[in-house]
Amino acid sequence: MISLNWVKDYIDLEGEDLKELATKITKAGINVEAVISNHIDNLVIGEVVECTDHPDSDHLHLCQVNVGDKTIQIVCGAPNVRKGLKVIVALPGAVLPGDFEIKAGKIRGEESNGMICALFELGLEEKTEENYNKGIHELPSDAPIGKDALEYLDVEDTLYELDVHKHRNNDCYYHIGFAYEIGTILGKKVKYPDALYKETNDDINNYIKLNVETERCPFYLGKMVRNVKIGESPKWIQKRLIAAGMRPINNVVDISNFVMLEYGQPTHFFDADKLGNKVTVRDAKDKETITTLDGVERTLTTKDIVITDGNKPTCIAGVMGGENTEVDETTKNIFIEAAIFDAFSITKTANYLNLKSEASKRYGKGLNYEYTIKAMDRCCSLLEEYASGDVLKGVVLHDKVDKTPKTIDVTTEELNNVLGMHMTNKNVEEELNKLDFKYTLKGETFHITIPRRRLDVEANKADLAEEIGRLYGYNNLEDTVPMIATKRGTYVGDVALRKSVSKRLRSLGLTEVRTYTLVTKEQAIKFNYDNKEVLELPNPISADRAALRLSLIPSLIDTYEYNKARKVSDINIYEIAKTYDKEYKEDHKIAFLMSGNYVSNTWQNNKIETDFYVIKGIVENLLNYLGFKNRYSLEVDTIEGMHPGMSAKILLDREVIGIIGRIHPSIMKDNVFITELSLTKIYEKQVKPLKYKEASKYPEIKKDLAFIVNKDVKSEEIEKIIKKTGSRLLTEIDVFDVYTGPNVKDDEKSIAYSLTFSDVTKTLSDEEVMEVVNKIIVEVEKTGAKLRAK
Repeated sequence: MISLNWVKDYIDLEGEDLKELATKITKAGINVEAVISNHIDNLVIGEVVECTDHPDSDHLHLCQVNVGDKTIQIVCGAPNVRKGLKVIVALPGAVLPGDFEIKAGKIRGEESNGMICALFELGLEEKTEENYNKGIHELPSDAPIGKDALEYLDVEDTLYELDVHKHRNNDCYYHIGFAYEIGTILGKKVKYPDALYKETNDDINNYIKLNVETERCPFYLGKMVRNVKIGESPKWIQKRLIAAGMRPINNVVDISNFVMLEYGQPTHFFDADKLGNKVTVRDAKDKETITTLDGVERTLTTKDIVITDGNKPTCIAGVMGGENTEVDETTKNIFIEAAIFDAFSITKTANYLNLKSEASKRYGKGLNYEYTIKAMDRCCSLLEEYASGDVLKGVVLHDKVDKTPKTIDVTTEELNNVLGMHMTNKNVEEELNKLDFKYTLKGETFHITIPRRRLDVEANKADLAEEIGRLYGYNNLEDTVPMIATKRGTYVGDVALRKSVSKRLRSLGLTEVRTYTLVTKEQAIKFNYDNKEVLELPNPISADRAALRLSLIPSLIDTYEYNKARKVSDINIYEIAKTYDKEYKEDHKIAFLMSGNYVSNTWQNNKIETDFYVIKGIVENLLNYLGFKNRYSLEVDTIEGMHPGMSAKILLDREVIGIIGRIHPSIMKDNVFITELSLTKIYEKQVKPLKYKEASKYPEIKKDLAFIVNKDVKSEEIEKIIKKTGSRLLTEIDVFDVYTGPNVKDDEKSIAYSLTFSDVTKTLSDEEVMEVVNKIIVEVEKTGAKLRAK
């Protein structure tokens, strides 16, 4: 909240329309949320002439209040209301902040014809717990009964309620800083207040030794004022504080708060006699305690900063002072602290201790050391004038601030390129003069020095362009259609792989499902073919969600049983999700489960029932689609939870990437087939770019061969021999039959292959093909296989 009466101390606003000025400020980038005139009708000064307890309450009082032309009864619950007290009275018809209209009525059966007010109820100070506990505002005994209360307090003012952007620095949180903002808009100069004072011959260094032991305090300035007299602060300071929402306390405390709201620099006043002769600034010790000014014992951590007397803490730096060095009515000598602390540390401490204050807010925004010095001089000047203090000469100082000026060289053309405007050098000079940024112009280049009060403006073209552009006017931006290069949006990386796999499986007739990552402990250990440790939750919400799964298969089995119980017989589902082990390692997996009919044509009564070879075909189709043709294989293996005669590991480039098979009959009686693959491992594999191969214009020749082999011989062993012998003319091999029965021994089987031959350069003759076929027969028979005649 900014008081315009206060701002007028530093800049001439004579003749300015303050509502119109608020609009200009908002257009320049500082959002004025509301323009508030704090005049309230029917608000008068009254005197409590009688105060008795309410007959039906243990805390309310019946007050007879003289308001000038009459005496009225008001029910009041304030703890400090009493006979003879001059108070602020809101009569019926008064509308207090928040559109709270005062009306005559009854409270617990007793008439109440108004309200005795606290300052926070009038919007003149913040509604904090401390202010609430103080009760109603007590006026001086000579306050004239019946007079307009705000006129008497001389706090009628125009206030700006600001919504300051989080990236804006501290300059809009104090009145001189805001005066500069107004000056940039109106093109007027800001004048600083007088801060003159006399120093005694006595030196502060005779009384205080300073030691700074933390890097989080780059600047610490201390001075001493002796023989102060604690009393009431002057009316003009009280009025300024009330207008800004602070309650006046005494001349010493009020001066500290006044200077903070003037320069934005918090200061802290210590009772020098209680402090002793040492001031040490250091990091707090873990679990170190201090009782703060609010009477609460606080426990600190090493992340906090404290001011100590060389031993025990006397202040939580930037947040709140300690009770052990509090300035009170008996204080005679004051040590003044004006410092800069690490902004992040102060904010963190204030949040951690729940001690957010006007001071911590400003420390958290960052401070300008030049204003730290000015604020110290202003405190000394006011204490000398209004507390009769003697200012000792000299200072105690710790200064590690980088004082390198923030400068930048920039041309008008560069600023225009950033903003999309057409400013001239003259335009830029005008705006720099308004900003009070010192500069020189050499040729087309501006050499600009950014003042230290603008901590939010860095020495770069973007920040400088923003400052100049907001004053020049964003309305000067030209409407243009953006011209940018566009490119087709697409998925990349592992996301592209997941999307591609999901699309392929849907095209193959499978349906995607989503299940919970958290499962029971029993489910988590099932199908743990990777032999990983289960990660259990320390505080699960339920036993059903107690662990992170290592496999998607148990979840798919649950989904299968859910659908089976609802008369769904043909179930072909898949899921893509992450699994996690005890080491928090992620593994993206895909699993699919198939049971019942894969294809069902009721019109022609054609059905393809799911078996091992159907799900194997889908795995092969998927891997071929991903570009891994001829790079994968199946290796028969016994896997826990799988049918011992119908399970295998899936290898890609000789690395196991998953499993395939039928669920063990002891787990599920139905013929249920599953596959699980690691997409994480698949993603790590390199795929060669696809090469275009022209289809042959010449006819193909197909030959069928059937071999009788032992039952333990795998078809892939025969296929390898056929491929190796078939040369370039053999373009395709398909297994179309596996036969056992009559004409084949019990320990043998017949495997039939369909071989396709073609040549892209000519039409093959049957003789050429048969020559290759005969070589194939010879090579296969060398393994002990026999060509089946019938």
